[in-house]
Amino acid sequence: MKSNKLSDHLILIAGAMFMVVPIWLIFASSTHQPNTIISEGLQWWIGDNFSAVYHEAWNRSLGFAGDVTARTMIINSLIMGLGFSIGKILIALLAAYALVYFRLPYASAWFWLIFITLLLPLEVRIIPSYEVVSKLGMLNSYTGLILPLIASATATFFFRQFFKTIPDELMEAAQLDNAGPIRFFIDILLPLSKTMMAAIFIIMFVVGWNQYLWPIMMTTDESYNTIVMGIKQVLNSINETSTPRYDYAFAMVILAMLPPVIVVVVFQRWFVKGLVESEK
Repeated sequence: MKSNKLSDHLILIAGAMFMVVPIWLIFASSTHQPNTIISEGLQWWIGDNFSAVYHEAWNRSLGFAGDVTARTMIINSLIMGLGFSIGKILIALLAAYALVYFRLPYASAWFWLIFITLLLPLEVRIIPSYEVVSKLGMLNSYTGLILPLIASATATFFFRQFFKTIPDELMEAAQLDNAGPIRFFIDILLPLSKTMMAAIFIIMFVVGWNQYLWPIMMTTDESYNTIVMGIKQVLNSINETSTPRYDYAFAMVILAMLPPVIVVVVFQRWFVKGLVESEK
């Protein structure tokens, strides 16, 4: 048994190192001068250029207009991430609640019709989606970035499966107390769904944060650029100078990683509990 536990811990440590070491190399290298990175490669230890390069990465203007900074792009990404996660959770909760607790005709068929939309990713429907958003006048707006993608078959599936594990006695007790559908949903289902909501929140926040194709199609105004779009701009122009600014590019990558990492760290316990907890 001890040998099995030791091997399990070694595998976990190796997996953690496999994930953490590249991130550490990027962070440590970002604190060195670009000449050091070019001549010596990636660095294992922190250099003396930390404050200068991260101050530059946070405040340096990008784009043609020159008024878009990492701060602006991170705010845009936060709005997209929060809009995606909160909106998808609300829509999925209501859809799953209706499918499970209301006697809808052909409820199973409706569910599978929702679930089959997973076969149509954004890349497949990008042109009709753009046309709809354009005709509704939602280009270059946060509404146009968030609203068309706010429905989630994945979140609906998870909430539906979770609601099916809740004992029917809870609903019967609520009916005996004269609690209507809205009261039952708010007072009973929502508190029980906290862990599942946290798990879905993390997934959908990361999905919204990492969006690149959708915002680049829906916006022409640089003030709506996201941090992922900013990193792409930096990578495209990294070799335009005589000394490539790898330190600046690495610093932008680290800044882009911080909010999703913070969200995962804050909600990790609820995330694991929401996905693996079997007793409801």
